[in-house]
Amino acid sequence: MPAISDIMTRDPRTAAAGDTLQSVASAMESGNFGSMPVLDGGRFVGVVTDRDIAVRAVAQGLPADTPVSEVMTAKPVCVAGDCDLAEAARLMKDEQIRRLYVTDGDSLVGVAALADVVAAAGERLSGETIEGISRN
Repeated sequence: MPAISDIMTRDPRTAAAGDTLQSVASAMESGNFGSMPVLDGGRFVGVVTDRDIAVRAVAQGLPADTPVSEVMTAKPVCVAGDCDLAEAARLMKDEQIRRLYVTDGDSLVGVAALADVVAAAGERLSGETIEGISRN
């Protein structure tokens, strides 16, 4: 079974903890993606999603210049690069998540999306696992 490092997106676009909601939302729009890992001094500290911006920030009336660190999801689910795809799929199913963050210590090395994991390991995964992660 391949490892997550074989399929992950390396060097994903990231936001700094002090970047504003507006600048991150703009980057998401121009890059056509819905989440960005957040770094603080090179350390991976969280993830901000378009939902975080819409639900946590806009719904609370936070100004556009609010740092993303105020609405990000801290401590996202992470795995090491040698995590096999079956384990990654099980983790995604159990945690009800669509992305896994691949780290080496406090450093982000990549991101693996649910679609990538299923495409790479689909035939090796049990029907129950695929069904469970498809419901996310």
